[in-house]
Amino acid sequence: MRHAKKRYQLGRFTSWHDATIRSLAKNMVICQSIKTTLTRAKASKQMIEKLITLAKKNTLFARRQAQRILGEHKLVNLLFNEIGPRFSKRNSGFTRIINLGKRRGDDAEMVIFELTQLKKKEVKKQKEAKESNIKNVKDIEKIQDVKEMPEQKETKISVKEIPVDGKKPQKKFMGGLRTIFRKKSDSL
Repeated sequence: MRHAKKRYQLGRFTSWHDATIRSLAKNMVICQSIKTTLTRAKASKQMIEKLITLAKKNTLFARRQAQRILGEHKLVNLLFNEIGPRFSKRNSGFTRIINLGKRRGDDAEMVIFELTQLKKKEVKKQKEAKESNIKNVKDIEKIQDVKEMPEQKETKISVKEIPVDGKKPQKKFMGGLRTIFRKKSDSL
């Protein structure tokens, strides 16, 4: 009997269930904000909170326990050197779940699962993105790189004019075949 053994099953066998939760924990340490389903986020929340608590202790035994879960030295170092000190003044509430709505294919509830205290650089870039209505943080990085580049003199590039002989340019050989064998999904 399974009295007091409640957990999120995720529709998997035990080994697959454990692998899914560990994978989510690894991704959370790397990215610190992931998009997943609500049940997966709730299932992995306990393990991630445990890992951050271990990172706050910062002992050799805590590192070995984290190594047993994460399996990579780089992830353990990232957890203990960057994420652990960030939450040193906090006892709990290391993660948050932000609802996004339902997924189109199977109507699963999608969420953003993230740490409550992100890196300061990421937070600044996200604020700038909201202010300038740019959806992607990478676009802001490109804009900042352009601003930092020294100004260059504008050079005019001459474009060779194509003589008009009344002939159409030749089509590529595969161009006609592509339209014949087009899939219905390509036209969407």
